Parts: sequence; C-alpha cells; structure tokens
Amino acid sequence: MKQTTLTKSIIIHLCILGGLLVAQDSNISFPVAEIEKKLKHDDFEIFRFRDLRFEGDIGKRVILRYPDRKDLQIKWRRALRGGHTFNNAPRFEIAAYELQKLFLDESDFVVPPTLARCYTLEDYKAIEADAGPTFNNPDIVLVMIQYWLNEVTVGGEVYNKKKFNSDSLYAKHFANTNIMTYIINHQDSNEGNLLTSTDEKNPRVFTVDNGVTFSSPKSNRGAKWKYIRVKRLPKKTIDRLSSLTSEQLHEKMGVIAQFEFADGDIKSVDPTKNINPNKGVRQEGNVIQLGLTAKEIKAVEKKINYILKQNKKGKYELF
Repeated sequence: MKQTTLTKSIIIHLCILGGLLVAQDSNISFPVAEIEKKLKHDDFEIFRFRDLRFEGDIGKRVILRYPDRKDLQIKWRRALRGGHTFNNAPRFEIAAYELQKLFLDESDFVVPPTLARCYTLEDYKAIEADAGPTFNNPDIVLVMIQYWLNEVTVGGEVYNKKKFNSDSLYAKHFANTNIMTYIINHQDSNEGNLLTSTDEKNPRVFTVDNGVTFSSPKSNRGAKWKYIRVKRLPKKTIDRLSSLTSEQLHEKMGVIAQFEFADGDIKSVDPTKNINPNKGVRQEGNVIQLGLTAKEIKAVEKKINYILKQNKKGKYELF
C-alpha cells in the first residue's frame, strides 16, 4: 500500500460516482459493499492526515485516495496497546456497525461503515512515526476506520418532536437510531454523536462515536439516548428483531473482524471459529480476532427482548 506523510489540507470533492454503482443518498456516496471493500482490502494512498479535534488528538480526519479516483474521507483512530481502552474500543465501534445489519436494510443503516485495518509496526511508522504496537509477537498496529458523513447537522438538539410526529420518514430513521443506541447501551449518546442528514428527501439520523457502549463503564459523557425515549417504532424493525435468535446473535457478533499475519504482512480475512468467547480481543499465534464476548451478546439479547416485551404490552405505537 502506498503511503505518504502529512500533506497540506486541500479541500476536494469526494463524491465521485463511477460505473453503474449508485449512491444511497448525499451522505453515503457509494454502496456499502464497495465502501467495505475499499476500507478493508484495497490499496490506497493517504492524501490528507490531520488531527481530528485538537493538536495531538489520536483521532484523525483522513482522505484516502484510490486508483479509481473514488476517494473516501474517513475518521481514523489508532488502537492503543491491547486493542481496547475506554473511548478507544474498535471492537465496540465495529460491533455497532455489524449489529444493525441483523435488523435494518442498508438504506436504513444508522451507523456509517465502520471497519478495522491492521499494519505491521514497521509499515505503520510511515504514517505515524511515534506510534507503538497494539499487539506484539508480531508487532501489529490496529486502526479503526469509519466513513465520514458530510451532509449532516452537528450540535444542537437532535430530536425534533414536531417533525417526528408529522414526518414518517424522519420518524422511522430517528426511531431506528434510538433502538440502536438502546440496544448497544450507548453511554456517549450526546447531541454531538447523533447526526441528522441535511437531505430533506431522506432525513436519516446516524449514531457515531460508538466506542463507549456495550459493557463500557458508566460515564458522564451524556447518556440521554441509551434509553428508548420515543413511543412510536417502525413495525418492520420490530418484526425483524423478533425473528432474531440467540444463535444468530452469537454467530454474527462473536467474531466481527479477523486478521492473519503471514509472509511479513497482515490482512483482513473471513472469520473462523471464535478463539475465546469470553474475551473481546483475542490473539492466537498469527491470528487476531475482535468481537463481543458471550456476556456482552447476552446483554444485547436482553435489551432486544425488553423492547419486544414492552411492545407486546402495548407500550409502543407501531407504524
């Protein structure tokens, strides 16, 4: 993979469509399968690499340049040693993205494409010279990468009650987001992490920064939306949640990313058998796995069952 050092901040148009592929809307510029392939497997050149919020921030805003000229802008965060710390938990970020696939259509996704990529420490030094390894023997650096949303509102009150009651499309998107933030126990669900599309034709609502979730300890970062706060929920979503089985949850969420080191390089590979269901970050020889623990999956299942029980009691209006 070609890599460059930090470059000047140059604003470029990123939404270049090609071939016969069609964008979802103004926020998701390419089909999800294409974005996932680009982020997980394709070669790219780092065109811009800058601190996200403040100088020295471990989070970066990055532009990836591809040979097909369909560049991607992403959020990039290097994992620290061990691969899991408070508010830097790639497996929780990826789990939120993967979990939605079990009950939402691609056009209704509430978490933007979120994946991970691994590098040998030697290769990664060309990107961040002072970086240390996430894993040892071999020395590997893990990076969480999330597709960047441009056409969204940032800050302010995210929930528009009047619009929720009058606009069924907005209501569907917001309710799905609230279901997600509840299921994943989002403890950083402040207004800055819930983003509403500015596309009037498709007012999607997204949840980003999904690292303080699942079994994260309690935080004071703002947990308003870790509860179900709306009383109207999409019937299609409830139906799909009711069809989910415990076996499906454990199968799909137990291993959500896997990497294998071979011939001096480390690559993303298809998941194999769960190395240890009681651990979220697993390393066995040259294989690294990320996933939810069995206990965390049971907590997700409990949250889903609560929604379904409340629905049977008539607590929600379905639409």
